[in-house]
Amino acid sequence: MQRYGELLRTLLEKREIAGEEQAEIFLNPDYERDLRDPFLMKDMERACIRIFEAMEAGEKIVIYADYDCDGIPGAVILNDLFKLANYKNYEVYIPQRNSEGYGLNLDAIKEFVKTGVKLLITIDLGITAVAEVAQAKVDGIDTIITDHHLPRPASAGLTSFDLPRAYAILNPKVDEYPEKMLCGAGVTFKLAQGFINKYGEYFKIKEGAEKWMLDMVGLATLSDMVPLLGENRALAYYGMKVLQKSPRVGLSKLFSLLNMDKRTATEDDIAFMITPRINAASRMGIPLDAFKLLSTTDEVEAGMLAEHLNNKNDERKGVVGSMVREIKKKIHERDEEMKNVLVLGNPEWKPSLLGLVANSFSDEHNRPVFLWGREGSNGSTIIKGSCRSGGDVDIVKLMEKAKDVFLEYGGHKGAGGFSVSQENIHTLEEKLNEAFLKLKQKNGESVEILVDKKLSLNDVNWNTHNLIDKFAPFGVDNSKPTFLFENVEISAVKLFGKEKNHLELKLSAQGGKNSNVTAMAFFSGPEKFPVPVEVGSSINLVATLEKSNFRNFPELRLRIVDIF
Repeated sequence: MQRYGELLRTLLEKREIAGEEQAEIFLNPDYERDLRDPFLMKDMERACIRIFEAMEAGEKIVIYADYDCDGIPGAVILNDLFKLANYKNYEVYIPQRNSEGYGLNLDAIKEFVKTGVKLLITIDLGITAVAEVAQAKVDGIDTIITDHHLPRPASAGLTSFDLPRAYAILNPKVDEYPEKMLCGAGVTFKLAQGFINKYGEYFKIKEGAEKWMLDMVGLATLSDMVPLLGENRALAYYGMKVLQKSPRVGLSKLFSLLNMDKRTATEDDIAFMITPRINAASRMGIPLDAFKLLSTTDEVEAGMLAEHLNNKNDERKGVVGSMVREIKKKIHERDEEMKNVLVLGNPEWKPSLLGLVANSFSDEHNRPVFLWGREGSNGSTIIKGSCRSGGDVDIVKLMEKAKDVFLEYGGHKGAGGFSVSQENIHTLEEKLNEAFLKLKQKNGESVEILVDKKLSLNDVNWNTHNLIDKFAPFGVDNSKPTFLFENVEISAVKLFGKEKNHLELKLSAQGGKNSNVTAMAFFSGPEKFPVPVEVGSSINLVATLEKSNFRNFPELRLRIVDIF
């Protein structure tokens, strides 16, 4: 490790990357070295042969994808594959989030039977669809499942899984495939990679053609919050490289509409600008339009779809804004002290939008937030909702402590979803707050911000940025390096944005060469921090270093994490 400078060594050690070999693999991803053989998935051979047989027989195939920014890019990957093979007897089906819900459903399968479908390929779903896959089989439809979620434990015991009796199952969590944490589109990419490997020559597909699908894998890998380590790191790394020069006209039109340069796109651009517009399609009831945007080759259609999705995202923001105002009013009207877990709901709220709202309130109030609504207007007694952690609480463990009140729940440490019967919704807050106290007593740990290294304002330069950039793309299990800047002076304070809810500081250090460093905090004012944030104040700052391309002018700045 001595060949690396002090900063690089520190950042590697913080990520538990020990030894030059591990460091080399992490810092310099390699496509051939880092991508695993797709045929390590136990059913890959079987899946490829079944698709080939369906193509040879001219059978109708349905690509059945989830409605989020993992399933939809996965559908685009299979769509690309079928086009490369010049196969046309297929359709893409994406269920309606609000009316059909997540996963395979029996009504859709009935329709497939009517239209003569013989092969169903799922993307980012299906591993728990035991009854639906069984019905499809009875109706003469073979199912190939590509998924990355955990299956249900077998009813007879906890040592095995209750798997659907599909023709083939591609899911690293149920076989010996070494990269367990692929996203849904990542699994679909392995299928495309395997099929081209096996039948590419037969269909006159150029060797390596699957590499142009990596933009969709990168988009999904970054959007679905899977760990960016191992094979996922390589997929995200090359996914971003391909995305920056992707020929997809829909992507280009969307970047252009948002005044962004696709050639310099970062994982933040994906997370905050592209992913929300893809997900807005399903939240607003038009998931297929997002697929069309990413798959169209028509310039005019691409431009129309980009504007359409952007408008839908604005509409979504309007609905979310209305919900936020209503929740703020509800919180203000509460007489009692704010509880450890905040639970609010309204039967009129759309469950598909609640995660976005819960996210902002959990951050603002630094506590778990559970929001609920009801789908449809047909008198359903099932309440559905979303929750966010808002701190160091593991949201899934919290729900486990109150599991008797839920019909279903799941997610990961920071975010989740749940359903509750109507008669239990009024006890949800009480049960969750009891569970919170039990969890807190058990853990007994304090919260602290983890800092990678102490720097000075003089270190805010392009050399430092270029070293940090070797760790990109950033995400789960590979977060942006966080630095501590001690005793820096605020020389200017500015609030900006339509609602004046973003903070910009100019910083200087006594005797330092760098006396005009910009630090930004979005959706945050000076009142958020425990010390005075005003001109002349001396502060300690925790921040990440980032490159801004605002108005196509590259500039280094700090993104504020905390001030104390």
